[in-house]
Order: sequence, then C-alpha cells, then structure tokens
Amino acid sequence: MKKPAPLRLLGDITPAQFMRDYWHKKPLLIRQAIPGFKPLLPFEELAELATRDYVESRLVSLTDGQWDMQHGPLDELPPRTQPGWTMLVQGVNLQNDAADALLRQFRFVPDARLDDLMISFATDGAGVGPHFDSYDVFLLQAEGQRRWKISAQKNLDLVEGLPLKILSKFKADEEFVLEPGDMLYLPPQYAHDGVAIGDCQTYSIGFRSPSYQELGEAFLQFMADSIDLPGRYADPDLAPSDKPAEIPKHMLGTIADELNKMQFTEDDFTIFLGEYLSEPKHNVFFTGPEKPLPAGRFAQSAAKKGVTLSRKTQMLYRGKNVFINGESFAVNRADKVTLETLANERKLDGAAVAAASEDVMEALFAWYTDGWLELN
Repeated sequence: MKKPAPLRLLGDITPAQFMRDYWHKKPLLIRQAIPGFKPLLPFEELAELATRDYVESRLVSLTDGQWDMQHGPLDELPPRTQPGWTMLVQGVNLQNDAADALLRQFRFVPDARLDDLMISFATDGAGVGPHFDSYDVFLLQAEGQRRWKISAQKNLDLVEGLPLKILSKFKADEEFVLEPGDMLYLPPQYAHDGVAIGDCQTYSIGFRSPSYQELGEAFLQFMADSIDLPGRYADPDLAPSDKPAEIPKHMLGTIADELNKMQFTEDDFTIFLGEYLSEPKHNVFFTGPEKPLPAGRFAQSAAKKGVTLSRKTQMLYRGKNVFINGESFAVNRADKVTLETLANERKLDGAAVAAASEDVMEALFAWYTDGWLELN
C-alpha cells in the first residue's frame, strides 16, 4: 500500500501524523508552511470588508495602558502610521475566492469542524493581549513579522473589567518570530500573545468547538416539534388535601413517568447535528443569479460544464442523510454517491451531472436558483 504523502503545509509530516501527535495535544511551529506566501487581498480591500454590516469585524487598540475594542462596521480606522492598533476581520473565506481556497487546504480536518479564516492587520507593537482560544487554530503569517509568546500554563484567570479576555498571569514558555509563510498551530486553551513587529497581517484558521450546553439547548429546540406525548394529566383517585399549596407527590411522579417516555434515537441526533453544523451563520446571505436559466437549459449547461458549490455553502452527510445549509433529506444509494462526491469535492464535473438522477437534477437546479451552487 502506498504511504500517505507528507503535506508541506504541515512541515513535511502527513495529516495522520499531525492528528496523532499534535492535534488537541501540543503546538507545532512550521517554518515556510507556504513558501513565498503573500496577502491574498490588499489592505484597502480588507478595510473595505470591515465597513460592511454583514462582515464581522473588530478594532482593538491599546493606548496609555487602556484597552479598547470596537465592533464593526468599521467606517473609520486610525492612521496606518499610528502604532498599537489591530483590525480583525472574520469569515474572509465567505467573501473572497482565494481566502476560501486557502481555508480548504485544511480539510484534512472534517468540514464539520472547520470554521473560518480570520485576517488580522496590526500596526507596530499591536496585539490583542495574552489570551487563549477554546478551539484549535493555525496562525499563518501573511505579511511582516509577528512575535509569538506561548505557554502551556494551567492558570487561565482573566483580568476583570476589560473589553477583551486577557490573561491576568501570563508567563511565556517559548517565543518565536514568524515571517511570511511561517505558521504556528496551537491546541485549545493554549495561552499565547502575538505582537506585531512593524505592520503585519496574520491569517487565523479556526475550528468549530460548540459547548455541550449550546448543543443541548439547540437539540431540545430542534426536537420540540417532534415530541409526541398523547394523553392529558388526570387524577381520578385524588384525595382531599390538608396542604393545598404543596405539589402532590403522585402528580410529580406521574408526570415524570410520562416525560421519561421521550426517547431520542441516533437518527434524531444525526439529523440535528447535520442541520446544526451546516446552518449558515446569521450574517451569511445567498444571492441567486440575476437571470437564472430555465430548468432545461440549466441541465444542459450543467451536463456540459459541471457545477461548483458556493464558497458560502456548507454541505455534509452521514449515512443516508445529506445536509446543506441547514436543510436535510434522505437519499437512495445511487443518489448518495453523486451527492457525497459533491460534498467532498465541492464540485461535480459535467459527466457526473449528466449521469445524475431526476431527483438530484431537481435539487441541483433549486440550489442554483438559490445561489447555493454555480455553473462552472
């Protein structure tokens, strides 16, 4: 059997080696993970993205020892000659094809965990203070230099009363200066502090890590419409009470017994998780083509050119279930092959479209008109 090829992005180790030895375990510094890397979009374009109300952005500054954070839209920025400020733009992969292509290089981690690409522009001396993230992150240097100090410390207490979550007792174990193309991987809750040396840009590839509390609340809401508990509480043998304000013990027991009849299946969890993880974020909007082709012409063109998922589309699957942008449906075995290919490759060539069933073609056409996928 042919051995898996090392990935330059990971410092000439294979994805399997990375996941086994580093993922969720310890940091990894990768010099020249992407040799000769340059920013994918100029500062002006990044700043323009920060002015849009559907793009999440922040401005962080430290002046005379005082931290300040403003949430976007950021219509005005400090002069670039002014040191000590940072502009953070989330979800750049949703707005830019090159940024999306960069994010997709990290698909050795499942799409269900891959979150977004954030770009940080910082002037000399700027940073967001020593902190930790609750998720794994790759920090790719895109422009200039940034000095990173990292620590495996267990004390994650924060300074109270600040607009940012800054560690109160940060003590660095290691220190690195990253040049363009260098990349640093950090597991969750690993303390770190990055400071710009001159103007710099850092690209952060982040991963989803929802809390169980968040998942539990969302699951119960998801199941609310599926619960079927027939009947109504009754107590034909009710005896007179000399403590009218006390909840009767038999009432509590009867209702508890009925509610305990609710059973959740693996299918329930699968469908919930697929819809939950593929649901677009609140600031994601799809726009269909201005002049969509009719169904027949779309089918002809797609069979010739193929189709590609929109960079904003999240498509997942598990077993017989396919999930796309918060919606789910079950498919037969033949259609499953086609749709799994679309989800994994994020595109179908013309031959695959031409061989697709009528049901799949109807779905592709609906997704095309909604802006979820595009003709190549």
